[in-house]
Amino acid sequence: MLKIDINFDFRKDSLCGDPDTDSPKLYENHKFLWSKNLPNKSEFQFEMLTIGGKCGRILLKSNLYDNLSSDRMCLHFVGKYKGQFNGWLTEEENENFKHIVRTIGGHIVFPAHKKDGFTINQARGVNRKICDRFDLTLECIRLFYLNEQSPLFDAINRYQDFFKLFENFENYVNFFLLQDFVTEKYDVKFALPFDNFVRSPLPQSIEEYKSYKAETINQINKRNNRILTRHSR
Repeated sequence: MLKIDINFDFRKDSLCGDPDTDSPKLYENHKFLWSKNLPNKSEFQFEMLTIGGKCGRILLKSNLYDNLSSDRMCLHFVGKYKGQFNGWLTEEENENFKHIVRTIGGHIVFPAHKKDGFTINQARGVNRKICDRFDLTLECIRLFYLNEQSPLFDAINRYQDFFKLFENFENYVNFFLLQDFVTEKYDVKFALPFDNFVRSPLPQSIEEYKSYKAETINQINKRNNRILTRHSR
């Protein structure tokens, strides 16, 4: 059985600088965590697939679906958006934030290949109403299961066969151990004020940024502990 290290920063295992592209340890964790029964009792099984040479891309090849790829769930904003958030946190706070989002609790998998447009990973990064925030992405996934529109509806709908594997939002959350990102009623917990995708998804002040950081770290740490508890039985 694979031993999960919830404090490991997968940037240390990446040659290209992007663990979602080429970290063997990250993909070994994904393979171990998500190889389990789906709600319909079919067993999701994975094997690692490397494309290219020493700095090639790693994917997860599954028995029930097309290839999946890792995605860092939560944006840290450090060094992003033309540096507009530079100086809002101390260097120590910056480094801690960047470390936490690169632990296993800060990663998930989505379908890897383009299908008539952006992948989900790409779409949530370029959509100005999402700006790569996972809470907003998760809300879009929740709305998809209700057949309601969202900024990512088209992108998610292109991969509806993937999401149908989980049957509903509650099963999706439970499968990927995302319970700490939702309430007991499976409403999404937002890291910043939410007004149905109207306001900018970016923090509007230092206070908002620090609130976002604290909530994001708290959720990832709780998911890390959930992962550790579930796989140390």
